[in-house]
Amino acid sequence: MSERHLIGLNVNGATHEALVEPRKTLLDALRHDLGLTGTHVGCEHGVCGACTVLVDGEPVRACLMFAVQAENSDIRTVESLGEDGELSDLQRSFRDHHGLQCGFCTPGFLMLAEGFLAQQPDADREEIREAVSANLCRCTGYQTIVDAIAATAECRRSTSDTERACPASTSAEKEATA
Repeated sequence: MSERHLIGLNVNGATHEALVEPRKTLLDALRHDLGLTGTHVGCEHGVCGACTVLVDGEPVRACLMFAVQAENSDIRTVESLGEDGELSDLQRSFRDHHGLQCGFCTPGFLMLAEGFLAQQPDADREEIREAVSANLCRCTGYQTIVDAIAATAECRRSTSDTERACPASTSAEKEATA
């Protein structure tokens, strides 16, 4: 029988305890112990990026990190993006720019983009394209993902700190600009 460790994980602003084997990945702890299934299991080799989460603000492949390594770190999953049942500005931008098709890779791209934009709010399209090349998508061709992230970056730069980042547009506004 394997030795198990009681660890504390700070996930999406809440502290959780989990009894884990030393070899349990952060991905498995998030999904199976905490029930946060928005982080997807893809290749389990760190190649595809479907399991990307933020650990202390840095995009990390949750399949490559042991849960015990994440103890006392600030972990954010895709579930942290929206508030009060509303999509975040980045999630809305992915929707509005058709930055997803099947949606399997989307949580990883969202978390990669969230971390990237926090570190490089003035990124240009080429820098965004380079950043998203770290994750794999078999459906979109990446252009719409780049469009969505670039639009979010532009909106966040033009929105004051006192305003909510990139307010939601209404259906009527979308139709008027189409």
